[in-house]
Amino acid sequence: MDNNKSTTASTGDWLLSIDNGTQSVRALVFDLKGQLVAESSIKLVPYESPQSGWCEQDGEYYWQKLCEACQALWQQGIDKNRIKGVAVTTQRGTMVPLDEQGKPLHAAILWLDQRRSDTSSPLGGLWGGLFTLLGLNETIDTFRGRAQPNWFYQQKPELWQQTYKFTFLSGFFHHRLSGEWVDSAGAQVGYLPFDYRQHRWAASWDWKWRALNIRPDQLLKLVDPGTLIGPITASASAQTGIPEGLPLIAAAADKACEVLGSGGQNDEIGCLSFGTTATINVTMKKYVEAVRFLPPYPSAIAGSYCSEVMLYRGFWMVSWFKEQFAQTEQVQAEAEGIETESLFDELVDSVPPGSMGLMLQPYWGPGVKQPGPEAKGSVIGFGDVHTRAHLYRAILEGLMFGLKEGLELIERRSGCRVKELRISGGGAQSDAAMQIAADIFGLTAVRAHTIETSGLGAAIDAAVGLGLHPDFDTAIAAMVRQGQRFEPDSEHQQMYQRLYREVYLNIYKKLQPLYSKIRDITGYPE
Repeated sequence: MDNNKSTTASTGDWLLSIDNGTQSVRALVFDLKGQLVAESSIKLVPYESPQSGWCEQDGEYYWQKLCEACQALWQQGIDKNRIKGVAVTTQRGTMVPLDEQGKPLHAAILWLDQRRSDTSSPLGGLWGGLFTLLGLNETIDTFRGRAQPNWFYQQKPELWQQTYKFTFLSGFFHHRLSGEWVDSAGAQVGYLPFDYRQHRWAASWDWKWRALNIRPDQLLKLVDPGTLIGPITASASAQTGIPEGLPLIAAAADKACEVLGSGGQNDEIGCLSFGTTATINVTMKKYVEAVRFLPPYPSAIAGSYCSEVMLYRGFWMVSWFKEQFAQTEQVQAEAEGIETESLFDELVDSVPPGSMGLMLQPYWGPGVKQPGPEAKGSVIGFGDVHTRAHLYRAILEGLMFGLKEGLELIERRSGCRVKELRISGGGAQSDAAMQIAADIFGLTAVRAHTIETSGLGAAIDAAVGLGLHPDFDTAIAAMVRQGQRFEPDSEHQQMYQRLYREVYLNIYKKLQPLYSKIRDITGYPE
């Protein structure tokens, strides 16, 4: 439960945030103190798979569920007159091709999708030679192969020709709500020709234009987070119930908004997201590539960067554990009317720190860039004492080790020094996960004061854009508060430090040749 939800009507102005994730779409009302006044949530069918590895969803389905979430909100008796603006945040990298009326020409292709375009034709030109010299051909081929516009160009050329705009979900929603062909620079995380340093479309000479089958006229106009996009149209108002004429303000992608909603506005704060994909983010004023040739993503704070390292299969592993090993807890949770995951802390607490030598490395996403495209997950140290409880604790510890390695990459490349952790996402509701994070990082871990951090980040963008708070620092000070704090246990910290330095950091080095052999023999991951 969100411990920030208002139990009495707050006074003053309100802001509406729409948060479209992979699992649900939520309509959220916040006041100018960051208090959640009202919320509605509609579960989503995450995706359809017409072929193995494909993940797509009808764009009209997303819009319909957004409308349902808004209409459910108004049924709670919300005073619409107090809402001064609206902002949208969405899952990253999910793309939809639109015609001139803004109608989807094909299902949206999700960020989870594993289809690939043909990259047998070399990039060529000066860039092709340079990438060969730098040993980056595999990285560039991965970019070209995963880019949705390239797949449409190769597999559905007539549809590609008909596409008026290629856009992420945020741009699709902005057009539906305001009629404007505009998206936020803060939402550009994916396979479009975006300049991550300048936060604008890439210059005409940039290699991305050679790597992507897309024309400049097929892209939306970009604006900074906190910029007015336009008023809500009469048509959108009729479908959503959002008041006609209400200002629509640009926000950013959900991870960037999550960082903002956690209070991560400078490089002394490390923001961990315990979501399906687990991330470590540090917000900076300078451009820093934590992993070479992987750019920092745009922040929800205009002009700033989110230096990020991602574990593709992050707290997804908790769902995997639940499906494979937690039938007992599932039955108990159903009988008690609670979430299964709420019982997992008992498993963790039954096992000592270090999981009695069981260690996990969470490279469970195929084709990852970091540490290498051949990487696979591993679990080492099994013995006859180990149970599923040990495995579950090892999952949490392995995720924290992986995120700690990411933070060290960021600190090493940027010269910053993180002094405190802010943690959000569904996994942050676990006290055990919070304490393990504090112990492994050796830093105070602070739970976000609301579970709806991405929605709060979007509301902060709206508040600044509307002048309801004069700047981001003021808005964050007013709207973000700290939740429960978890301090590191010195004894556990020392043990984890040794496991991390002497074991974890060596696992990949030792197993990498075997991973490559597995890849050569089985063809997986591609």
